[in-house]
Amino acid sequence: MKALITGITGFAGSHLADHILKHYPEWKIYGFKRWRSRDENIIHLMDKVELHDVDVKDFTAVNRFIEEIKPDRIFHLAAQSFVPTSWKAPMETLNTNIAGQVNIFEAIRQHNLQDGTVVQIACSSEEYGMVHPDEVPIKETNPLRPLSPYAVSKVTQDYLGYQYHQSYGIKAIRTRTFNHTGPRRGEVFVTSNFCKQVALIEAKIQPPVIKVGNLEAKRDFTDVRDVVRAYWLAAEKCEPGEVYNIASNKAYRIQDVVDMLIKMASIKIDIEQDPERMRPSDVMILLGDYSKFNQRTGWKPEIPFEKTLEDTLNYWRKKIAANL
Repeated sequence: MKALITGITGFAGSHLADHILKHYPEWKIYGFKRWRSRDENIIHLMDKVELHDVDVKDFTAVNRFIEEIKPDRIFHLAAQSFVPTSWKAPMETLNTNIAGQVNIFEAIRQHNLQDGTVVQIACSSEEYGMVHPDEVPIKETNPLRPLSPYAVSKVTQDYLGYQYHQSYGIKAIRTRTFNHTGPRRGEVFVTSNFCKQVALIEAKIQPPVIKVGNLEAKRDFTDVRDVVRAYWLAAEKCEPGEVYNIASNKAYRIQDVVDMLIKMASIKIDIEQDPERMRPSDVMILLGDYSKFNQRTGWKPEIPFEKTLEDTLNYWRKKIAANL
């Protein structure tokens, strides 16, 4: 059996490869990565997976390798996934996220793989966008009111999954994942950024002040190791064409996250708001209802958020100490 992970060098992609290797050693893992991608997340996987230099925007390369591999499952995780970048580079975000997915679907169609290949699409809770107070926790039936180019790109990916299933029978499973974090998370993302700042402060590289953006936004955080377990179960047990929330059903104010990390720090730290970290428009609350996914798969989050933060902070402590 063969599993293809697009974006394998990324945060979720590398953790998914770890999960499959640990729990399903009979599966052979293939990965698409851009030639210029950093390999630090998969150094430990180099002799355990088969990597191909493929940019998902390049249909010729995508088509060639999907024909060659004929994967039983595709986990489509390659994306421009940072919301602020989507305001600075909206066309690049839309092109990468939308064209990349169409290329995968078209390759499946061209080689008549739709009967055997299951495709899990990593969509996003950002699709829900402007959520009203009486709409939480958010169900899959909630209206989509995207508030960023990134969110619009994910709505399109989501609906393309539905459309290609209805039109061509492609076994696309759409998962709307709420915020997920943990070790290896990119430093631009809020929890990882805060953890890196704490580690830099402890190492006396940064003054004892954490710079923050909007502290009032509320987010539903799930550990990435729980999320990739969910991705595998989605491909294994979920109904093609359907959409499923992956969430923790618990929201934290960003202020709460900062407070938890300050308590974990070894020295006293202050907070300072940075105007550069404020978004043109922000989703004030994302709190997900994952009951539909739970009923289908039995999945529920297992790793406490405090443990996730602690592991992420220790990841950055180790990384910074190695560079001193």
